[in-house]
Amino acid sequence: MGALDWIILSGTLLFIVAYGVWKTRGSANVNEYVRGGNEAKWWTIGLSVMATQASAITFLSTPGQAFHDGMGFVQFYFGLPIAMVIICLVFVPIYHKLKVYTAYEFLENRFDLKTRTLAAVLFLVQRGLAAGITIFAPSIILSAVLGWDLRTLNIIIGILVIIYTVSGGTKAVSVTQKQQMFVIMLGMFVTFFFILGYLPADISFNKAMKVAGASNKLEILDFSLDPKSRYTFWSGITGGLFLALAYFGTDQSQVQRYLSGKSLRESQLGLVFNGIFKIPMQFFILLVGVMVFVFYQYNPSPLNFNPSATQAVMESEYAEDYTLLQEGQKKLEDEKRMAQNKFSMALELKEYTAVEEAERQIMNINKKDSTNRATARALIQQANNVVETNDKDYVFIHFILNNLPTGLIGLLLAVILSAAMSSTASELNALGTITALDLYKRNKNGDFTQKHYVTVSKLFTLLWGVIAIAIASIANLFDNLIQLVNIIGSIFYGNVLGIFLLAFFLKFVKGNAVFFAALLTQMIIFVLYYNLIHVHPPGEEKLGYLWLNFIGSALVILIAIIFEAFDRMLKNPSMKLP
Repeated sequence: MGALDWIILSGTLLFIVAYGVWKTRGSANVNEYVRGGNEAKWWTIGLSVMATQASAITFLSTPGQAFHDGMGFVQFYFGLPIAMVIICLVFVPIYHKLKVYTAYEFLENRFDLKTRTLAAVLFLVQRGLAAGITIFAPSIILSAVLGWDLRTLNIIIGILVIIYTVSGGTKAVSVTQKQQMFVIMLGMFVTFFFILGYLPADISFNKAMKVAGASNKLEILDFSLDPKSRYTFWSGITGGLFLALAYFGTDQSQVQRYLSGKSLRESQLGLVFNGIFKIPMQFFILLVGVMVFVFYQYNPSPLNFNPSATQAVMESEYAEDYTLLQEGQKKLEDEKRMAQNKFSMALELKEYTAVEEAERQIMNINKKDSTNRATARALIQQANNVVETNDKDYVFIHFILNNLPTGLIGLLLAVILSAAMSSTASELNALGTITALDLYKRNKNGDFTQKHYVTVSKLFTLLWGVIAIAIASIANLFDNLIQLVNIIGSIFYGNVLGIFLLAFFLKFVKGNAVFFAALLTQMIIFVLYYNLIHVHPPGEEKLGYLWLNFIGSALVILIAIIFEAFDRMLKNPSMKLP
């Protein structure tokens, strides 16, 4: 990194923090601190909702996901637009009508205090873990590729977020996220066009897409009914739908974004904006990853993109074996470039028999490439069973640091850290609010002033910031970070969504039935996750994790109805359910 990179990186981050503190100083009451004084316009809400979901993990992991597995991951978001419509029609009007500060406040009105408390605690557990991961994700990758100290990075990111989130609350989060989304999308678009410029002179964008297609990187739709498949059309519009409903409809980090809307209409328009633009945004980020793949069809790439992994094996007794593997990979890359040139020439001359032959050759080379990389991972694992061998999260940052010019590197690092700050700020804001209002205030005896509860909210936000930094400092890298966050959400979200669906649509079900059904459901989901997903190697799971959202929702609804029916039968055997 050059001096210009450091200036752009530090200047961008310090501006965002200073702007957030200055713009939102002096919240006088809970409504201003928690709901931003209900001043947010629809575009602020829409960008804030998108920025909350688009963490650093999105911009580190998603291109790497596309590099290795293609565009199929976009199916994960297919249920999101449907979810936005349902939330706009059902969830948002009820929240606005009741003038709630938190989503779980509604559950007490509908059921009882213990159900509200249970849902709040489930949120605190899963979102508290996620907050640590959103700090940890960019820290561990930047520390590996830049040599920065991991814990120092965790602390720096955490402190920057804490400063403006504690200071200005919801409004500070919303106004800074507009700046962060601008930086993020600017950085991604600039990178995309730089990649195009780095391709051989005769490779246009159209040809680049055909090169990617020849390696099956553009297979977007998978209509397979296999429940083991992580990303299919059906898992996207079912499991993805339930995950989006739970996340945007019941997760306080998102609910708090649109509760700050100036009106019901502004909140709904903000969510519609997210529903329209979220899939194109994710598609574009995946496309950047595909373009990185095309770039490495014509340029050398490491056997493993994690520099720590390469260092570990080269300092071990397996160094010679790894060196031989690298030499074999260089020869394979020469074959790959020749095959790609042959494919491009055949396309240009419209010799379709030669095109098909070149495609077969490319597929065979890709199989050898995959075998080499799997062998490299095995050698790294033998050399050091602690270092992370899965390098999906390192692909994009490797490309940035080794190919982009000075200045743009600083901008892209600012993109990654801005994304980490935006999502973490929303999470800390929500965690502090839930702890202060759903737990502290609701169970506190005595009459306290608005200023007291604002102070308490700030203290709890600060506390969760410290906890998130602590979680980040002890976390371990997973198969793929974006999947880790979604897996954590899927374990809890289905259950919580089911509670809300019961509250909205099944009026005859009461608090006791829901509370005990939710406890039992959460235990069942833990067992299913452990036995069908966790204990199996990546790619060999017995159940795609997205299905946990649907299963959790269906289970809690079914069990609650059974418990309610049983309870009524005990009290009055002749009574029938409505």
